[in-house]
Order: sequence, then structure tokens, then C-alpha cells
Amino acid sequence: MASRPKRKVTYYLAENVVRAAKVGAARADQANSEFVERALRSYLGFDLLERVWARSELSEKAAMELALEATHARRRRKRAARRR
Repeated sequence: MASRPKRKVTYYLAENVVRAAKVGAARADQANSEFVERALRSYLGFDLLERVWARSELSEKAAMELALEATHARRRRKRAARRR
């Protein structure tokens, strides 16, 4: 993961989510913030974005648009599957 400037943020999460993140971070031998950032990056499609950047001549903006499009399509499929 590319090193980017970090910013401190505060979010309110359910206690069981916090516990699960702490356990996951410990098992992965990562700091809690690193573990949560990796989970968010995965959910938001940054993994796809980084793969596209690695093998493409797309601009950062075009790559971000492609990643967002793929993320939205995945979410639509998940919502449609839940309605069935």
C-alpha cells in the first residue's frame, strides 16, 4: 500500500465491530489502524484501483472512476441478490 499522509479521524462503531477489528489486527500482526484501513480500502475498491494503476497508462482520475464504477456494480449485484 502506498504511503500517503495520514489524518486522525473519529468514528463511532458497535462494540462487537471494534472487538473484531482488534482481534483481526492481532492475528494479522498489524496495528489496529492499519488493519481497519486495509479493510476499508478493500471494501472501497482500492485494491482494484491499485491493480489498474500497476498495469495501465490510465490517469489517476480515470483509474478512480473505473474503480468506483466496479465497486458500485458489485454493490448493485449484492443488493439484487439480497432481494431474491
